[in-house]
Amino acid sequence: MTDQFYAPADPARGLLLLSGEDRSKFLQGLVSNDVRKLSATHAIWAALLTPQGKYLHDFFIAEQGDGWLIDGEGARIADLKRRLSLYKLRARIMLEDVSDRFEVLQAWGPGAGAPFGLGDPGQAIQRDGAVAFLDPRLGDLGVRLIATKGTGAALLGGLGYAPGAIADWDLRRLGHGVPDGSRDMTLEKAILLENGFDELHGVAWDKGCYIGQELTARTKYRGLIKKRLMPVAIDGPLPEPGTLILRDGQEAGEIRSGRAGLAVALVRLDAIEAGTPLVAGEATVRPLRPAWAKY
Repeated sequence: MTDQFYAPADPARGLLLLSGEDRSKFLQGLVSNDVRKLSATHAIWAALLTPQGKYLHDFFIAEQGDGWLIDGEGARIADLKRRLSLYKLRARIMLEDVSDRFEVLQAWGPGAGAPFGLGDPGQAIQRDGAVAFLDPRLGDLGVRLIATKGTGAALLGGLGYAPGAIADWDLRRLGHGVPDGSRDMTLEKAILLENGFDELHGVAWDKGCYIGQELTARTKYRGLIKKRLMPVAIDGPLPEPGTLILRDGQEAGEIRSGRAGLAVALVRLDAIEAGTPLVAGEATVRPLRPAWAKY
């Protein structure tokens, strides 16, 4: 019996296709990661910020044929296209919503990348008209597959992955404390380094300027991080997203997404260091420290 699973196509994802000879120059000055790392064998995770350095969108970028597929939140993919298009000017690029042509699937489990020959985060391969890559944030999150609509499940099943549920993958994500877009990061308020973008390979520090770069760099080099998104164990009823976490009656954080006794929450670091019990609603909250985190 296999220990590797895949979930059906994720309806929460949408896709843009960026093509044209100026695509690298165009995107390089906009997003937090270095698009020069992109190739047929390497995908990246990046964010688009406000000029003040606050979160707007995050997405994966993978090469496919002569273009780049941008894998983002489906409900907000039109907004992402609109915001990117504002900067097109005279750049020789084309930006197309291809959510009706492609689908995104997750595959996970021990050695999840092995059937594709993938071993390092971000490593990618193009196969049967699809592109598969080991999650560039954290290899333990498994493989992301972008395939033509209706073909992904057969491709993964043929490689030996067993059918699973997206909820099982989401529990894996929650246990590692990895953010899931606007479910976990407040639009126009969240700061990348509070949400793990440094350790999860979502920021390039040597790429030069991009929108919001100044605040992001200043936050890192001045050590201004006082809160972090992290996994928390919930003892009691799962609090709704947005529920305040309290320590001795004082605000210490906020619950974000969660399920089945696990959640991610933005928590003040001094509240963890104090060792005082934390509560959210009717539940006790116990912060967990993932192995990748440096806080």
